[in-house]
Amino acid sequence: MSNILIINGHQYYPFSEGKLNATLVDKAVSIFQSKGHSTRVVTMQDNIDVEKELENHQWADYVFLQTPVNWMGVTWSFKKYMDEVYTAGMGGALCLGDGRNEQAPKANYGKGGTMTGTKYMLSLTFNAPEESFNDTNDFFEGKSVDDLMFPMHMNFKFFDMQPMTTFACFDVMKNADIENDLKRFEAHLNAHF
Repeated sequence: MSNILIINGHQYYPFSEGKLNATLVDKAVSIFQSKGHSTRVVTMQDNIDVEKELENHQWADYVFLQTPVNWMGVTWSFKKYMDEVYTAGMGGALCLGDGRNEQAPKANYGKGGTMTGTKYMLSLTFNAPEESFNDTNDFFEGKSVDDLMFPMHMNFKFFDMQPMTTFACFDVMKNADIENDLKRFEAHLNAHF
């Protein structure tokens, strides 16, 4: 079966303790392992060992990112993880620089990825209601969840990783429907793994 690296990008706040993201990670581990997949989990509260995390990425057939969306992006602790781990991976573990070379210094930017064949999935939790997306008259001006997460998609593309269908839970702080979110999550993982 496959190797799946699960990253819990949650950043603790007193008003947002990370219970939903932790529950989703635990459910993902249970589903993946029941299907015979091997899993490794890293959380932003862990002591991050850069070399170990690079090895985790190279080991993985899939990278599963479970994270809340804070201020229209990933948490600062996951951004720090990326700055440290992903930057260290530019020497070949994740990519060979940015893909350009001296013979063609303006060509092939973003084409140096060494993670060919590895797939990734974003699983996101939002305070925003689902209705605020994909509607030109609402806050996100007709943009989708994946439009909002464009920088994350580009980060993984930089390593030549392939996207899978994004999952999202919406309105989790004011109008949570956790029971249905968990059912949808299980169905989503069963459909893609």
